Amino acid sequence: MKSNETRIVYAQLDSLRPTQMTVGRLLVQQKRRQWRRFSARKRKLLLKDHWFPAVLGPNEQIYIIDHHHLGLALAEEGISSVSVVVLQDYDWLDIPTFWNIMEYRKWVHPYDELGVRRDFAEIPEYLSGLTDDVYRSVADSVQRNGGFAKDTEPYSEFLWADYFRAAIKLNIATNKFKLAVKRGVRIASEQNARYLPGWTGEFAK
Repeated sequence: MKSNETRIVYAQLDSLRPTQMTVGRLLVQQKRRQWRRFSARKRKLLLKDHWFPAVLGPNEQIYIIDHHHLGLALAEEGISSVSVVVLQDYDWLDIPTFWNIMEYRKWVHPYDELGVRRDFAEIPEYLSGLTDDVYRSVADSVQRNGGFAKDTEPYSEFLWADYFRAAIKLNIATNKFKLAVKRGVRIASEQNARYLPGWTGEFAK
């Protein structure tokens, strides 16, 4: 496979390598509930038509670069394999160069549940190793409630999660989630948030 070619492959979920360290656990649970409501036919179609974007890394490891929440939800629902679209072949690179190019392409997010930058080597090897960042769940719910617009910028929800992390206390985000989301919707429209992707300003009110 040449580096500028794409291909569709089937892969075992438990073999896919993440390119981030955390997920919003509440969002994963939401996707699991949604999956359970689907008919057998709809589940089959979703698995057939949904492709996980990925790159081929050193030692022919497949690294997914999006849809970590769905992948973890499907794994926890007992799904074993999914369709993957391989966008780039970096199998020939050494590990340091691989992570450098991944960061340049904005295809990796090595930040933990506290929003702290970590070494690439600390990214979990499997989806099951992703930890919960409650502020990622807050960001998702704020967006769904009109606090900001969905944006195609990679990891934009994590930027919002960090914004809420600094403004909403952890005990509120953890124990009073609806209150955290209500506050998040309010502060998402403030001028201090105007640097964030999807900011809608006064139109969010």
